[in-house]
Amino acid sequence: ANICLAVCFKVNGVSGMHSEILKHDLFRDIYSQKPEKFTNVTNGIDHRRWLTQINPALHGLITELLGNEDYLLHPENLSQLESFSSDSSVLQRLENIKLSNKIKFAEYVKKNTGLALNTDAVFDVQIKRLHEYKRQLLCAMLILELQQRLQDNPNAEFLPRCFIFGAKAASGYKVAKRIISLICSIADEINSDPFCAGKLQVVFLENYRVSVAEKLMPAAQISEQISTAGKEASGTGNMKLMMNGAITIGTLDGANVEMHERLGDENMVLFGLRADEISALKARGYDPLAIYNKNDRLRLVLNHMSRGFKNGESFSDLVSKLVYGGDEYMLLADYDSYVSAHDRLYTLLADKEKRSAMSLRNIARSGVFAADRAVAEYAKNIWEI
Repeated sequence: ANICLAVCFKVNGVSGMHSEILKHDLFRDIYSQKPEKFTNVTNGIDHRRWLTQINPALHGLITELLGNEDYLLHPENLSQLESFSSDSSVLQRLENIKLSNKIKFAEYVKKNTGLALNTDAVFDVQIKRLHEYKRQLLCAMLILELQQRLQDNPNAEFLPRCFIFGAKAASGYKVAKRIISLICSIADEINSDPFCAGKLQVVFLENYRVSVAEKLMPAAQISEQISTAGKEASGTGNMKLMMNGAITIGTLDGANVEMHERLGDENMVLFGLRADEISALKARGYDPLAIYNKNDRLRLVLNHMSRGFKNGESFSDLVSKLVYGGDEYMLLADYDSYVSAHDRLYTLLADKEKRSAMSLRNIARSGVFAADRAVAEYAKNIWEI
């Protein structure tokens, strides 16, 4: 990296937050000497593939509403969809497209795993590389709390939900592989728990890859973008899911920051400590054991992991890493905020028309995250072509 910094005439991060970290943290000394070298180009995705190609029904609705296919070359035109965000007939058609995509994806899951997904449930999706900072473990902990709620009060109102994970771990990354084992153990237990029947499901997709993503993204309704603030350079899965109408629950990390600037609190649910707050907390002395001792609900979840599951596997090693190993990625610090944000989000989702309106606004405001914009910025500001 230092050789690159010495010989390159431009250095850019791939999201606004990432670029600021490069300038003021990682490469602060070089930035102080040559600030003109540093710039930002937020990542983008190919909307022609990740919307038009994988979600033809949505493409058809968009072209009908806009009156042409110009958004294929001018993705910013997607913003015109916003004028339909209070049109009940359009919102119902959007809901029908999402349901059709969910049914197609459920057929794929049934064929490959034997599990019959409840397509009336909300599809809550976390798909990305398996890494501790991306915090698949935090979502797994939430699922155990939801199971506990259903067991404690089976008659309570509960919007059915299906958590879908897709990820691969690096071959030598032991902790990541343990988290995959944990999610599979949770799935095995919850999918056979009578208290969860019809209300809560979990599936971990084997051999997650592009062709699976192309099936899942059009079906996703919730996008889990919950990395520890300051750790995610950008993210592009968040953009693909947004463009297909999924509603994001996330931290202010990576390109989530720019997404939130465009979506606001009305169309995206935020939680957790910010990057500067995490730095300050660690500087003061972060004590995850104190959180464990004070939080009864969290303690029940972690004790469940330590006690083990119906397959006989215990995950006390993961619990010890959090409680006694420093909790490097701040799962315990963000746990209550994450659970509360989920509750707020699912309260919103209970209103189908409001849910569809949020989904439509996500699609309408996604054009800026198209690769066409990113490449144009490289061409103009860096390559000068």
